[in-house]
Order: sequence, then structure tokens, then C-alpha cells
Amino acid sequence: MSKSLFRTKKIESVIADGGVDSHGEVGGGLKRVLTLKDLTFFGIAAILGAGSFSSLGGAVFHGGPGVVILFIITAIACAFTAFCYSEFASRIPVAGSAYTYAYASFGELFAWIIGWALIMEYSIGNIYVAYSWSDYFTSFLQKINIHIPQYLCTSYMEVKNSLALGSSNAELKDAWNNAPIIGGLRIIFDLPALVINVLITFLVYRGIKESRNFSNLMVILKMMVVALVIFVGGYLVFSKGLTFNWIPADDNGVKSFMPNGFSGVMAAVSGVFFAYIGFDAVSVLAEESKNPQRDLPRGMIYSLVICTVVYILLSMVLSGAVNYRKFDGIGDPLAFIFEEQNLNVPWMQFFVAIAAVVAMTSVMLVFQMGQPRIWMSMSRDGLMPPIFQKIHSKYKTPSFATVVTGLVVGLPILFTDKTFVLDFTSIATLFAFVLVCGGVLLIPRKERQQNKFHLPYINGQFIFPLIVVVAILSAKVLNANYFSGMINFDFSQNPEYTSGKFSFMDLATPNITLIIFWLTAVVLSFITFLKKYSLIPLMGLITCLYLLTGMTKSNWAWFLAWLAIGLVIYLLYGYKKSKLAV
Repeated sequence: MSKSLFRTKKIESVIADGGVDSHGEVGGGLKRVLTLKDLTFFGIAAILGAGSFSSLGGAVFHGGPGVVILFIITAIACAFTAFCYSEFASRIPVAGSAYTYAYASFGELFAWIIGWALIMEYSIGNIYVAYSWSDYFTSFLQKINIHIPQYLCTSYMEVKNSLALGSSNAELKDAWNNAPIIGGLRIIFDLPALVINVLITFLVYRGIKESRNFSNLMVILKMMVVALVIFVGGYLVFSKGLTFNWIPADDNGVKSFMPNGFSGVMAAVSGVFFAYIGFDAVSVLAEESKNPQRDLPRGMIYSLVICTVVYILLSMVLSGAVNYRKFDGIGDPLAFIFEEQNLNVPWMQFFVAIAAVVAMTSVMLVFQMGQPRIWMSMSRDGLMPPIFQKIHSKYKTPSFATVVTGLVVGLPILFTDKTFVLDFTSIATLFAFVLVCGGVLLIPRKERQQNKFHLPYINGQFIFPLIVVVAILSAKVLNANYFSGMINFDFSQNPEYTSGKFSFMDLATPNITLIIFWLTAVVLSFITFLKKYSLIPLMGLITCLYLLTGMTKSNWAWFLAWLAIGLVIYLLYGYKKSKLAV
């Protein structure tokens, strides 16, 4: 049974199932209408959204101005990963993204795990985006004197949990006190979040061409407004002499670019990485691209470079305009810096509200397009019921899978909150990135072909072990107790331990994850020395693994629970129904 769990699917078979020949020509299936410009715009649409307009504030609060370092580290990790995605996309120009790539390299079990994890990235991640969209949309309506009752623009669980913790938020109290009661249950739900989910689902169901045109328009609008934020905010930072905010004082009064140290910067990893989630969604659109083997790699890399520059500039503007401590609990940081007590530019608040609504709409659009195409690929392989690969006869979209995606996003909006769903997303995406980079190491190198992306081969035999050795020595020099601290578990000082509430998950971060990371780096160095692995996928693998060490124990708990559920479903259905089953 163990061998069959890791049965792989030949690349030729994957391409044939996708309706293209070995040269990427169309043989049927989805409608190919996307150009390089469209793919780049889809990438920007997915990346530049909830991260920049929502989670960026929390990232600045944790890391201070130094959070730009984490944006650069994360961008480098994503860049290496983008090259690996590009290598797979040039070989396998079909829908499915990391799921399809894992099937061709690691085998069926890992393919299922990735497909299951990507549900967290696209579907469950979109729940968070829907909530954030609702917050900005209702804020925009209030600016034009249109008011939705509080109990119709927030989630029940958010109100209940916040009030249980003693929150003094007047809006949440208003929602609870004024909500109609039916059968003893208070009717509180986020109506705008539900409505935007229905509209996006309809648009994705209607067709890729319509989605493309809508997405391109939104990208142009939000890039114009973001550029305005950077220009106006940056100008005011210098004209008002606020550059001192870039070197704020820490708790001891010592001025530093990283007031909370590098550990504070790493504490922002979930928020920063969430800002990058989505660039890989471009690879899901392989079957709808006119020239996927040439344009997909370029689209991913172009969108990643553009958004990285934007994020660095935005981080510098935010941390310069306002002291980093003021971003605690701020969900609309770009609008916050222009409030009266800060830069005091009311008209910019209005434009930021519009940009946020547009940006998050485009993110939802791309994610809502991605999930059905992954389910469609899994269905082709027998791991999901056949109906998931049904393509609409007129619109040429995966119709049933699109409707199910809308339900998977829409129904949890009624009984979850932003905090709950945000814990699901970043760790699942990083896990997928690790397997994609590792998968490139396992597939044989191909000959260079004209008009196709070709991952440059850089022999890592000596370079990668040297990088690992330098990293270990640097960690030791910069912090003499770095490695001893990883294995020094002083439980006696842990109140959870002394109260009897200690659990294994309290070991999960940061110590155990860092130990696993460094052991993996050393082992990988020895293997690379023997097998001469390519440096680019190695760097993608190791940087993504390092970012995983910044995840909290709650991230790991939810992720492992989700994987356990997925494994049960696979063993009960997918394993038996797989087309590779003998």
C-alpha cells in the first residue's frame, strides 16, 4: 500500500488530461484567452489586496520600520518559488498549480495534501478577504452617509467573542444590543461579505473573458490610488519632518530601525506573507493562457517584482507617517495615516476607501477562479467526484466546482470570524511552496527549447553548503545564545506548565520548528554535495522553510487538524477512486 500512496503521474499523461499536446497547443477544454498582460494583472490583482490594505498595519506594529527587511526576505523566498512554479508551468501547462506539480514529482498522497492545503489558501483565505472587503465597503458607505445596521455588517462570532473578552468597542456592543432575536438567537451576520461572494461567484461562473476584463480594470484603478498614497504620504513624511519615525525608540529608549529586534520583525511573518499570497494563483490559469509555457513564468515574476516594490514603499510611508506603536489593532492602515490626528488629509481617506474596495474585489476574483480549477484537476485524477470536472457548454468554465467554491466561501461567513480564518492561510501556502521547490529537485533536467521558460541550472554542490555554514556562524556571532536557547526548555517558568495546562503544541514554536529547520538545512547540504542539486530550488525550499519557523502554535494546530481531516477523506474516497489505482 505504501508504494501506491506515492504513485506518480507521468507528465505526458497530465498534459493529455488537460487537453493540450506536448507543445502546449489546445485540444479542447477551457477557453484560452489570457495574454502576458492579463496574467501579470491577475497576479497583481491577487497579491495587492487584503495584505496591503489590512494586515500591513499589524506587520508594521510588530516589526516597526524594520518590517521592510521581512518584506524583502519574503519576496526573495517567493521569487525563488516563482522560478520553481515557472519550471513546472513550462512543463505542465494545465490547471492545478502546486497540486498537479506534486502529483508529477512526489506522488499521489502529497498531491492530495497539497490540493487539500490549497483549499485553505484560496477558499478559506477568501473568507478573510470577504470580511475585510465588508469593513472597507461599509466604511466607504458611511463617508457618503449611508449606514447599514451594525448587526448586518459584522460576524456573529466576532461580536460574541469580543464581548466575552470584555471589549469596549461601541460598534460591537451596538450590534449585540440592537440585533433582532428569532427563536432566542440574535440575528447577526455580515451581509456585504455574503453579497460580494455571490456576485464574484456569478462573475467567475459567467466566464474567464469577463473576469479578465473586470480584473484588469480594477488593477489599473487600485494601482493609481496606491501610487497616490505613496506619493502624497511620502511627500508629507519629508515635508513635515517625520523621518524620525523611521528610527523610533524601543522600550528602553534606544532608537533603532528594528525597535522590537529581529524577533519582532519575524513575529510579523504571517501578516507579511499573507500580503504575498496569491502570486501562485496565476499558475492555476495555465489552461486558459494563450501561451502558458512562455507567459505564465513571466506573469508570475513581473507581478511579484511590481508588488514587492509597492510593499516596501508602502511600509516606509506608513512607518514614517505614524509611530509604529499606533498601528496596534488598526485594520485600515492606509486610511489611518491620513486621519486628523496623523497626516490630516481627509480627501485621501476617501480615495483609500475606494481603492480598498476595488483591491479586495480583485483578490476575491482571482482566488475564486483558482479553487474550482484545482478541484477540476483533482477530479480528472479520480480524487474528487467526476462532477467537479464538468465544464459549462457555453461559458467554458468549471461550472459545478465554481458553485461549490461559492458555497465553501459563503456558508462559513455566517459562523466564523477574521481571526479564525486568518490562522489557516499563510502556513498552508508556505507548505505548498516547500513541496513545489522540492519537486523541482526531483524531476530530471530538460533540454532548452525555444519560446519556453527554462530554469537556469546553478550547481549548488559547494555554494549551498557554504551558505548554510555562513548562516550558522552568523546566527552564532549575532546571538551567542541562539542555538543553546533552542534546546533550553525551562518549563518551570511557564504558567501553563505549572497550572497543568501544558501541551505538546507549546513546544511546537519556536524551538522545535527552528531545530527541525537547521537539521533539515544540514542534511540538505550533505545531499546537495552528493547529488549536485540546482541552487535556485534549494534556496526556494530553505527560505520557505525558514518562514515556517515564524508560525505560531495555533497556526500549526489548525493546519495539522485540517490535514488530518483531508487524509481521512483521501483514504475513504480518493485512494480507491484514483485513476492510478490498480
